[in-house]
Amino acid sequence: MMQMPDWLRARRGKDAEGRDAALWTKCPKCGEVLYRRDLAANAFVCPRCAHHFRMSAFDRISSIVDGDFAEIGADIAPGDPLGWSDKKSYPAKLRGDREKSGLSEAVVCGFGQIGGFDVALAVMDFHFRGGTMGTVVGERIALLLEEARKRKVPCIVFTASGGARMEEGMLALMQMAKTTAAVTRFTEDGNFFMTVLTDPTTGGVSASFAFQADVIVAESRAMIGFAGRRVIEQTIRQKLPDQFQTAEFLLEKGAIDMVVDRHALKDTLVRLLEYARGGVLRA
Repeated sequence: MMQMPDWLRARRGKDAEGRDAALWTKCPKCGEVLYRRDLAANAFVCPRCAHHFRMSAFDRISSIVDGDFAEIGADIAPGDPLGWSDKKSYPAKLRGDREKSGLSEAVVCGFGQIGGFDVALAVMDFHFRGGTMGTVVGERIALLLEEARKRKVPCIVFTASGGARMEEGMLALMQMAKTTAAVTRFTEDGNFFMTVLTDPTTGGVSASFAFQADVIVAESRAMIGFAGRRVIEQTIRQKLPDQFQTAEFLLEKGAIDMVVDRHALKDTLVRLLEYARGGVLRA
């Protein structure tokens, strides 16, 4: 397993070991019991059935960037704009997610290098509020795109989301327009935008910036869609194909550009960045 970089060790803080205390985990697909350190060394891919486990944002960043990663937007924090009323208040839910995930919100944004290329990078994390997009997620992604536009560097966004955040209502839905507009400004200036769709990518994220990219990559077997399978089946009163809303199904239908196994992902991103620099992908 690769040594943890200094920026990741500092960012995770003293309680990181507590959050990763479990030594063993079970593969949800094949049922194999796996030693967590061995799983991490294998890029969180089950060695028996190749199931891709969901990765935390910082593990993902550490596996992709060459070295240092400079985070931006970490100071942008959510409020409680609707005064959400439930069994547990919205601020209490956010506190719980911060403690469990070690994140301040459902996306981490910043700048680093991939294969020697300077890039802007955003990584969504399903462990924080199911990766839902609220005002802070939208603002951080828009901020990253604007800063990348100033620096004239490519931008890559890893998506993992259950959709818009219900505790923020219409304000969360407005982030679809905000991020879409930010992507449009970024690409109209001739900059390269790429998304990597991971499991799951659904709802407002899939209906906005996730499918706006110059190149859309998906991880193997990722679940990608808008509404849930059961909702669609009940609406159209038809049984959907078994592979419906998988990365492989979307590739077959021409909705995405490629499906990549996680072990080959960094090399694939580097190759795409090389093509983009040569103008091949923008021709």
